[in-house]
Amino acid sequence: FSNDDDLDVSRLTYYALYALQHRGQESCGIAVNNVDADGNIKMLQYKDMGLVQEVFNDFVLNELSGQAAVGHVRYGTTGASSRESAQPLVSRYLKGSFALAHNGNLVNVEAMREELQAQGAIFQSTNDSEIVAHLMAKERINTASTAEAMLKVMKEIKGAYSLVILTPKRLIAVRDPQGFKPMCIGKLKNSYVFASETCALDSIGADYVREVEPGEVVVVDKEGLHSYTELCGQKRALCIFEYIYFARPDSVIDNMNVYHSRILAGKALAKSYPVEADLVVGVPDSGIAAAKGYAEGSGIPYGIAFHKNSYVGRTFIKPKQSQRESSVKIKLNVLSEVVKGKRVIMVDDSIVRGTTCANIIKMLKAAGATEVHVRVSSPPFLYPCYFGTDVPSNEVLIAHSHSQEEICEMIGADSLGYMELDKLQETVGDICYCDACFTGKYPMAIPENIIE
Repeated sequence: FSNDDDLDVSRLTYYALYALQHRGQESCGIAVNNVDADGNIKMLQYKDMGLVQEVFNDFVLNELSGQAAVGHVRYGTTGASSRESAQPLVSRYLKGSFALAHNGNLVNVEAMREELQAQGAIFQSTNDSEIVAHLMAKERINTASTAEAMLKVMKEIKGAYSLVILTPKRLIAVRDPQGFKPMCIGKLKNSYVFASETCALDSIGADYVREVEPGEVVVVDKEGLHSYTELCGQKRALCIFEYIYFARPDSVIDNMNVYHSRILAGKALAKSYPVEADLVVGVPDSGIAAAKGYAEGSGIPYGIAFHKNSYVGRTFIKPKQSQRESSVKIKLNVLSEVVKGKRVIMVDDSIVRGTTCANIIKMLKAAGATEVHVRVSSPPFLYPCYFGTDVPSNEVLIAHSHSQEEICEMIGADSLGYMELDKLQETVGDICYCDACFTGKYPMAIPENIIE
């Protein structure tokens, strides 16, 4: 939200989305509140399937002029992979219009959809973010402010949501009471910025101010920043996978540096699963810091064994398994000079389905590695996530139906060691987190109709 006349909000949003591209490569979009020649404020938006650099260009950004902007990169976990599901969602209703961007998943989505449809609501997409937009419009008609409407909506929806909502005169940021997904506040000159990660603030030269607190509604307008905290104070449950995989290593989430967290994870692995070897390597990108931590903890030299093609997206968040497998083959190439004739410890952030890990081990051994010992900086995935990580059912989780010894044999490793569950806390300090994908202990009740 710009209180400075010289800030180009659409381009700043574009640069910030570029910094957050790792969070989703399916689609992206930007919406702005534009003032026309008659002084009327209207919402303009542009969104499409693809990467930020593919969707936007100078012509598009020049058309998206305004006082404030909201942008989104989508990693689809609910709803169809289509342009209709791309965000931000722009909605027009009795009191005007607003644009909404959502990170996370709602768990009571089916009940809410059925209730809204019974009241005559029409849906253009199949994602849960549109439900939030419908509820927002409904509550705003009967309330004095957008903040009041949002607080009412928060009492109706359950699950993970970090939201940014742009109205003609305000920008609103919302974080669910458990704080599943990250969101921070930055300041650029006299203007405010909200982002999922601090790396987005860094990319546009904004200063980090603080986190949006779980349960908080933050409103920015011409007068400045206003905070509403009546739903704050509940037990936190930040997604532990932010530190293990999702977030960029240069980000700080809830006052914990992601890179430092991964270094600590690697050191914990070295202590739990020592092995005689010549070299420690990390699988780009999330495994690199953990590999350095393992090397520091074990005294075994760290090396770079992979060349990564930077123009290929992250395999775990490709919508289809076939896309994940083909991406691995063009994403990484092994440096045979580094691994030939050596016993290698390969550190990766997780094993979900097992196919990616197995392919990389084959590549290392084909390049001359005599042994490949796999160390994983997360515990085994045993249960599905309902809050925004694309692990939809037990059927795809290799650890759900196989023992550690069986997995080791299936992926072709010489040994396998996972992060011990009771050592996770050491990697994030005193942060309260959700680890339901490892334990099955969900921080809220999951409706029976969506349980896999």
